[in-house]
Amino acid sequence: MSANQRTLSIIKPDAVACNEIGAILSKFEEAGLVIVACKMMHLTEKQAGEFYAVHKERPFFGELVEFMTSGPVLVQVLEGVDAIAKNREVMGATDPSKAEKGTIRNEFAKSVGENAVHGSDAPDTAKTEIAFFFKENEICERT
Repeated sequence: MSANQRTLSIIKPDAVACNEIGAILSKFEEAGLVIVACKMMHLTEKQAGEFYAVHKERPFFGELVEFMTSGPVLVQVLEGVDAIAKNREVMGATDPSKAEKGTIRNEFAKSVGENAVHGSDAPDTAKTEIAFFFKENEICERT
């Protein structure tokens, strides 16, 4: 039986700048995911560097931090049955040219680097990423 879980989602600066927040949130909701926490913020270089520290040794790290601090982002916690896998399915492949039709990245991403959204990739990652942005009392409990 599938479990209810939470995942972190970020609508990145490219999609926010193009006024695509509503269309992207609709895709999450249409997929059965519920937004239980949400906030708009402008990441500092320190926050982006800490959040993406797992990529620190990769050649794209500097560009990633620069991009993620280039404008506001919308950070949200999504909840639902198998939320992590469902969110990743709705996002589509990192490379928008390889993303399936109808996915967020197929419709809204500009490139591999400016790919509209971020989503947690595993339960442990989701828990860590959610805690990075939200205190427990900022997340709504569903009844």
